[in-house]
Amino acid sequence: MENARQMVSLRLTDRSLVEISGPDAELLLQGILTTDLATLAPAKARAGALLTPQGKILFDFLISRSGDDGFRLETDRANAAGLSKRLMLYKLRAKADISTVDDAPVVVSWGGATEGGLRDTRFRAGVSVHRSYDGRRENTDEAAGDDYDRLRIASAVAESGHDFALSDAFPHDVLMDLNDGVSFRKGCFVGQEVVSRMQHRKSARKRIAIVEGEASLPASGTSIEAGGRGIGTVGTVVGNLALGLVRTDRVADALAQGASIAAGGVRVRLSFPDWTGLAFEPAAAAEHG
Repeated sequence: MENARQMVSLRLTDRSLVEISGPDAELLLQGILTTDLATLAPAKARAGALLTPQGKILFDFLISRSGDDGFRLETDRANAAGLSKRLMLYKLRAKADISTVDDAPVVVSWGGATEGGLRDTRFRAGVSVHRSYDGRRENTDEAAGDDYDRLRIASAVAESGHDFALSDAFPHDVLMDLNDGVSFRKGCFVGQEVVSRMQHRKSARKRIAIVEGEASLPASGTSIEAGGRGIGTVGTVVGNLALGLVRTDRVADALAQGASIAAGGVRVRLSFPDWTGLAFEPAAAAEHG
């Protein structure tokens, strides 16, 4: 059982926080971000994104509540300033303060009984992962970066810069439609029309999948191919395991034809975690390629 093991933790030095507070903070963010803040509990950190008007991910993050009228957006350190600047463009006359905290002590913990912190809801099927931003790491063992990456791979938790490029992926591509990162009920947000149409037509053709190689896998960015045809790209890699952003219809065709699937000459098997309910099958007419 998970609670019988010692919890481990890791400080993520490549992450930063963007903080938004003030009486209009929730109203401002609810109208532009993909996440439904009305259903965001205080002890949860939920996936979210700010999209382009064309529905692609401009910035991805984990969002959580902070105090009575504030929110924290945890994102890649390289993107924090850009995210803060973009939010300022939407602020207009809203009563909200926006700031970047580059040196925030972002700590992720898992593997045992966790008290306090924020539950990272991207991890499903009994996998309990928590985030904290106050630097506390009591009663934990130190984990390695590969340990956390391995955990993300097993749960198909994708992050920009590692598994997909910003402005080049839709929320469906990185499973935000399945992990509560996108709300299809709350009303308008930037890019909402496009992603709602994809949801209604079931037209998503790209998905994050787990890649398991027969040997150690090549570097992130390597093409995944079947019969000489590109069907995806390798993302985060740990040994013979990786995440990959793949075209599900092309994978389905390759499997139906019995074609070998490989990345950098290493034969691989592609799968989805059970919690997604996804399978490789020919897609319906799609809205994007």
